Amino acid sequence: MAIKLKITKDKILDGLQRVQNVVSSRSTLPILSNVLMLAEKNCVSLTTTDLDVGVRCNIEADVAKQGSTTLPARKLFSIIREVSASDIEIDVDDKNTASICCGSSFYRIMGLPEDEFPRFPSPTGGKTIKMEQGSLRDLLKRTFYAVSNDETRYVLNGVLLCFKADKLTVVATDGRRLALAESDVSVPKGMETEVILPTKAVAELQRLLTDKGELSLTISENQIILNIGQSMLVSKLIEGSYPNYRQVIPTEAKERVTIDREPLLGALHRASILASEKTQSVKLSFAKNTLTITATTPEVGEAKETLAINYKGKEINIAFNPTYLMDPLRNLDADQIILEMTDELSPGVLKINAPFLYVLMPMRLN
Repeated sequence: MAIKLKITKDKILDGLQRVQNVVSSRSTLPILSNVLMLAEKNCVSLTTTDLDVGVRCNIEADVAKQGSTTLPARKLFSIIREVSASDIEIDVDDKNTASICCGSSFYRIMGLPEDEFPRFPSPTGGKTIKMEQGSLRDLLKRTFYAVSNDETRYVLNGVLLCFKADKLTVVATDGRRLALAESDVSVPKGMETEVILPTKAVAELQRLLTDKGELSLTISENQIILNIGQSMLVSKLIEGSYPNYRQVIPTEAKERVTIDREPLLGALHRASILASEKTQSVKLSFAKNTLTITATTPEVGEAKETLAINYKGKEINIAFNPTYLMDPLRNLDADQIILEMTDELSPGVLKINAPFLYVLMPMRLN
C-alpha cells in the first residue's frame, strides 16, 4: 500500500535506533532484514523482528497518505543518519519502492510487501504486572553481565525474573558466578510467576528502558510483551527450569570487609594487565588494614597493588578471575562494597547496602 509522509530527521532516527538492533545481518529470510512501516493519521509505527524478539515503536509524523510497507532497516538507518536536512519526505508507491527526499539529497530504495512480514503479537490474556522502568533497568544492569553464553546450558542463556511476595528477584549465573538483585514490586494476587528472559531480549530491553515512567509486562505461556512508553518489546521465553540458585549462596562467612569500590576496581584493572592468559587469576591478600592484589605471569612479570582498608580479621589469601570480580564493580553505583569470605576454597560474596549479592567461586592458588 502506498505511503506519503513528512517526518523530522531526529524522530525517525530515534525510532530506527530503537528497533534496528534486532535485525540480523545473517538472516536467511530477506523480509527479516526489513523494518515494517505502518503510517496512520499522525503517527508511523516501526517494527522489526528476528522471530524470537520483536520491537515496535511509534513516532509522530505528518502523514498525507496512510499505508504500509517494509524497507531495508540498516540501509534506511544509514541514509537518515548521513543526510544533513532536518526534514525528510518519504513517498512509497504501490510496488513498495520508496523515494526519500531530504534537502538536496534523493534516494530510491526497494522494499517488500507488508503481508510477507511476520505477525506481531498483541497483549491479550496472560499475567500483567506494572512496575517502574528505572527499577527494572537497575536490576538488569546489576545482574546481566553474569549470564552464561554457553549454549549447551541454554536455561542459563538469559536472566530469571521471579515475581513473588511483592518482590521482583532478578538472577543471572554462568555456573562460576551468580548475581542477584531484588526490588519491591506490586504483584497482584494470582500473578506470581517466574520466567527466563533470553540474552538478546535483555540487551534490547536495556536500550529501551529509561529512568522515568512505568512499564507493563504481560506474560503468557511462552512469551512476554513489555509496553514501555511509545515502544513495545515481544520475546519468546526460554523453556525449562532454572537451577535452584539459593543453594549456592553461602549462609555465613568468617571474615567481612568493607572496601571503597572505585579504588578496588582501579587496582584490579591495573593488576590484571599482568594476569596470566592461561590461569586468568589475581590473588587478594588480606592482612591488618591492608589489601595486596598481585598478578603473575612467569615468563612476563608480575604486578602488585596495595590498598589501605579497614580490616582486623585473620590473614586470608584468595584468588579470583579479575574480569569476574570487576564486572559487578563496574555495574554498581555504590561507593562501598562489602566482601565476605571464609577461606581460600570457599566462594566469596560481594554485597552492597541494597538488595544485591554476587557469589564468585575462587580459583586455585598456585
